[in-house]
Amino acid sequence: MSLYTASVPVFRHYLARAQEMAEGHPEALEARIADSFPAGQHFATAAGFALRVACPLAGREMPDLPRALSPRLAVVRATLGAMRPEEFIGAETRRIQHRAGFAELDQGAEEFLYLYGLPNFFFHMTMGYAALRGAGVPLGKADFDGFHAYPADFHF
Repeated sequence: MSLYTASVPVFRHYLARAQEMAEGHPEALEARIADSFPAGQHFATAAGFALRVACPLAGREMPDLPRALSPRLAVVRATLGAMRPEEFIGAETRRIQHRAGFAELDQGAEEFLYLYGLPNFFFHMTMGYAALRGAGVPLGKADFDGFHAYPADFHF
């Protein structure tokens, strides 16, 4: 599987889910779990991670991003939508130098995507979702992934 296929369509799909959850429940975007960021900030961070990962893989510079969630999601989704598989040809040979918190890392592209980028993206997506759920927003697995379907009274 190409690094484009493993990243850009995944980010686009789940950021569409984040946008739908955020727009459907704006009153709960300040909800948080314990000492974590608010839900809206987790979704914004996930959006930023999508480009922090996809841009170096595509050989692109990271664009400046708005701080507010809705404009940030719009810029990130448009940037991802403009990326083409051809930009990722040879990406697997790239080395990515970046920061993870206070750590300076140098990773091969596949390690960067699979062991750092995707897990961090999904961490922030999941934390945003969990904060909304914790605030009583009636979300389910289908809201998160867009695939599952359950009866209205079904709960895990």
